[in-house]
Amino acid sequence: MGADVSPAEVERRYANVREALARDGLDAVIVSGSEYSGFEGAVRYMSGFVIVHRYAYMLLPLEGDPSIVFPVEARYVGEHEKTWIDEQVFVDAPGAWLRDRAADQGWGQVGVYGLDYVMTVRDYRALADDGPELVPYDVEFDLARAVKSGEELASVRDSVRINAEGFWIFLDGFAAGRSEAELLAPCEQYFVEQGCGRLTMDMVLVGENGEAEPEFRIASGERRIREGDLVLPSLEIAGPGGHWVEVSRAVAAGGGAPGSEATRMLEAYEEYFEAARSALRPGASAHDVHRAVSKGFSERGYELGHVTGHSIGMTMIEFPKIGEGVETELAENMVFSMHPHAISADGHACLYMQDTWLVTPDGGEPLAGLPMQIFEGSESRPDD
Repeated sequence: MGADVSPAEVERRYANVREALARDGLDAVIVSGSEYSGFEGAVRYMSGFVIVHRYAYMLLPLEGDPSIVFPVEARYVGEHEKTWIDEQVFVDAPGAWLRDRAADQGWGQVGVYGLDYVMTVRDYRALADDGPELVPYDVEFDLARAVKSGEELASVRDSVRINAEGFWIFLDGFAAGRSEAELLAPCEQYFVEQGCGRLTMDMVLVGENGEAEPEFRIASGERRIREGDLVLPSLEIAGPGGHWVEVSRAVAAGGGAPGSEATRMLEAYEEYFEAARSALRPGASAHDVHRAVSKGFSERGYELGHVTGHSIGMTMIEFPKIGEGVETELAENMVFSMHPHAISADGHACLYMQDTWLVTPDGGEPLAGLPMQIFEGSESRPDD
């Protein structure tokens, strides 16, 4: 068995997905994955294969053995011995192979995870050419994997450990006069050393006079941090087990106080942090959680410029989302990234601080152990 996943865990994953297929009257599911950060994980979840370059498909029938399908040029851009799937197919046109397999098996309806965002156009066209009826299956597939097993939670906690340490590394090196890239580089080095490989997506939000601007950007080696800047490193990584997590806090440069908007936003963040502890509980709807954690922001007149939260796992963004009108019920051992993106009325100031939460019978558990505050750079780790 490859990729350090037990046979029982593989069987659990397949059983959950097949239960959804049977419920929805589908004959099989095609799981799409690509090297685009955050979109590789569904194939890894179902096969153990880590996409290094290009893309792949995993095919799970309602009955019978699974297959993993690669474009022929991907033969040497991944460790194929890591997959636990015996049938590994290399073809010029994966979509045509999948269409022909469906025809051979007499399948009428096939679900596709990644139909809108991940599957290549050429493969879709081949599949749609006299192939089975293709059913978009992102939500259903994600809900089938939303509750994490004990093995998965161990991987999640390991990713959080790595990510939280990355923030402390960022804070240790934080000083006015350094560039954004100089601050993030030691974090990236640590992440790679810990086994994250290429599964990192680190950005910054920066602004002057104690207020961060709301646009994410790639860390620059040109601009230097100035006293009075407010800097938010957005640290998003997946550890060796492949589970993505998101952890971040804001830092005020030069020991200065955050601006008036950031201060008011922090008050709302403190309220959100406490509300999430009780709201993220089994039986609550994603809509109710959104209302509870966004209340402090909306009452202060702030827009939320990014989704309030979302399930997170081996794909960076999974369903259910925490948002208005999402009636999916939460269950124990779901994991969510929560990050209300508070934006001022004039659109020039924001606060965006992330946490990875676990749903427990007693409510939400924030896994990183970071206090909800705006840091000023001199703080030390809690165990120091």
